[in-house]
Amino acid sequence: MRIADAVVPAEWADQTLVLAEFGGGRTETAPVTWAQQVMWRAAERSGSNHRFMNLRRTVPVSERVRADLPSVTRALGLLVSRHGALRTRVRSIDGELRQEVAAAGQLPLLVAPGEADGSAAARQAAARLADVAFDHAAEWPLRVALVTVDDRVRQVVLVFSHSAVDAYAVDVVLRDLRLILLRGALRTPPGPQSAQVAREQRGVDQARSARAVERWVREFARLPHPPMDQVGPGLSPRVRRGTLVSSAVDRAARLIAARQRVSVSAVLLAATTALAAGRDSSTVCGLFTMAHNRFRADYADAVANIGQIGMCVVELTDRPAFGELLPRIWRAALTGYRHAYYDPAALRRSFQDAGHDPETAFLPYYYFNDVRLAGGGVETVPVVSEKQLRAATADSSFGWVDGIERAAWHRLTHVVDEPGAAGLTLSVDTRFVAVDTVEPFLRDLEELLVTAAFREVPWPWTPSSTVAGS
Repeated sequence: MRIADAVVPAEWADQTLVLAEFGGGRTETAPVTWAQQVMWRAAERSGSNHRFMNLRRTVPVSERVRADLPSVTRALGLLVSRHGALRTRVRSIDGELRQEVAAAGQLPLLVAPGEADGSAAARQAAARLADVAFDHAAEWPLRVALVTVDDRVRQVVLVFSHSAVDAYAVDVVLRDLRLILLRGALRTPPGPQSAQVAREQRGVDQARSARAVERWVREFARLPHPPMDQVGPGLSPRVRRGTLVSSAVDRAARLIAARQRVSVSAVLLAATTALAAGRDSSTVCGLFTMAHNRFRADYADAVANIGQIGMCVVELTDRPAFGELLPRIWRAALTGYRHAYYDPAALRRSFQDAGHDPETAFLPYYYFNDVRLAGGGVETVPVVSEKQLRAATADSSFGWVDGIERAAWHRLTHVVDEPGAAGLTLSVDTRFVAVDTVEPFLRDLEELLVTAAFREVPWPWTPSSTVAGS
């Protein structure tokens, strides 16, 4: 369905819509960023995975701001005017992906009535907007719903396409939205946008890419390359995914992070790695995780998708306890992050030159991605007893989500925001990991973290007798 100059999902038919006018200067085209290249290649190989690709956020509207419908509509127009990445479409031109930034246009906003503080209606709107894949060639990479109560906007629901922005960019955009709602405008210039980042990657960033690719090839040679023994023919779809929503995981990880002086993401990465590698006799572990790539001061406020995969190599010869493993994982992750900014085409060529098949080289290893807002830092340390934390595990819920046909790794873990909790999704290639081990693995991960929050856990870090096989 077309509204003004934009396509919106057909599901919006017969809904109340308003249009936010935006204007940002000139029309421009640019290549896609390195991260976008990887995303499109993955979509071509495996199909679009919009449940992970659509990033949902909700902003409660402060009582201090003018929140009538025209005022909030104007604020959203200013927001899109400020950030070129939010008024960008991606199209194939002569066989090459290009991003096209519009100088001006209109963003359709869905208006949804709510009750009380509007939070219930906001959750429904977020689920509805995120449940449809974006049409990146025709649709703006941002969908918005305004939840109104008594002629006042109480909640702004935003769903971003991960093709245009990553989780850190979303954080920047939400900060700017709150300030525009409060002040009416922003006078400071925005950070770099997607088109600028892509042009710099084709130019001044090539030397950094070459160093990163060299390190990848050298470190990958250190890893064991075990044969992948099949446990079955594989289901259809091949990769099955289960999600555990747990407040206990969220609080336990924050307790451990504060004690160890590392990030919450590092704690979750270490716990996932510990369980997955606990029964492996290898002395070296390879894991792959997403890096935000905000290493340059001028990229701290970048609104683009620039996150790429970093490779972490961890020595396990001495079979460390979990508390000893944590700083080791943290240091390995930081090293991996420093070398996670590279041209993916150059990396594929270098792997092929070294005798590796880029399509299957990573299958024996593990992948981890924390896509929660603010990257999982330690903002608050919960005050909770072990008894209370263990009681909270009874409220944890497990469920299956849609599978996908293929993945580069045989085991993948994603962390997402849930109200008052962390959502852990484990994806497994059912040729190599039995599907009935998914829930036990996630329950063991929860148990490991709850235990480690109060006492040391020795190698092999398995809190119970049930561990997912690899």
